[in-house]
Amino acid sequence: MLTKRIIPCLDIKNGRTVKGINFVDLRDAGDPVELAQRYAKEGADELVFLDISATEEERKTLADLVKRVAEKVNIPFTVGGGISSVEDVSVLLYNGADKISINSSAVKNPDLINQLVAKFGSQCIVVAIDAKRINNTWKVHLVGGKVPTEIDLFDWAKEVEDRGAGEILFTSMDHDGTKNGFANEALAQLSETLNIPIIASGGAGNMDHFADTFSKGKADAALAASVFHFKEIEIRDLKNYLLERNIPMRL
Repeated sequence: MLTKRIIPCLDIKNGRTVKGINFVDLRDAGDPVELAQRYAKEGADELVFLDISATEEERKTLADLVKRVAEKVNIPFTVGGGISSVEDVSVLLYNGADKISINSSAVKNPDLINQLVAKFGSQCIVVAIDAKRINNTWKVHLVGGKVPTEIDLFDWAKEVEDRGAGEILFTSMDHDGTKNGFANEALAQLSETLNIPIIASGGAGNMDHFADTFSKGKADAALAASVFHFKEIEIRDLKNYLLERNIPMRL
């Protein structure tokens, strides 16, 4: 059985790690390079760095930060935010990123997924999807959740897979930062529909929430931020807890 992955997420704004609730009310959570080193030592399987204001501010993701992180950590890490071309991806991979994540740019230009897969391979192309439940349907949102669309989450996820993406990072905007648990019904539906790995994001508050998203949500990986940043949950303790519940983990 494939091991499940625990992935701390570092949302970056102005060179600092920040964390909010429902994508707003951001507070400082520390230096991203120091946090990355800490998580690598504590047993994180991967890291995700999201330059959360890059798209809104129409600028590129910070390649210098990527280089500094790559020099300090020995686990895979994904970088996203403001990526809209083959050239953008080349720069980030050259500076040490293992995978890249695209979101708004993929929705605006779906062929970008095909281009990136053709150039770099499926294994390093992650498509992030931010969605919110509106009138009992999940709708995709863009630009850090600020721009709603009429696109259905499940239709878009299937198209993303068909275009060759290697992984989907699904964030429930309704659950983000609430610490009330992940959107397990939607995650389970995604997992049943798709053949590529699904990373669950939004809502982690305690260890049970991680166990639930792996068992009920059928997620392949669970991503969280504030519970790790503010040491509410230690990664090694979490992995031992999940192993005790017969959820396969890499220690």
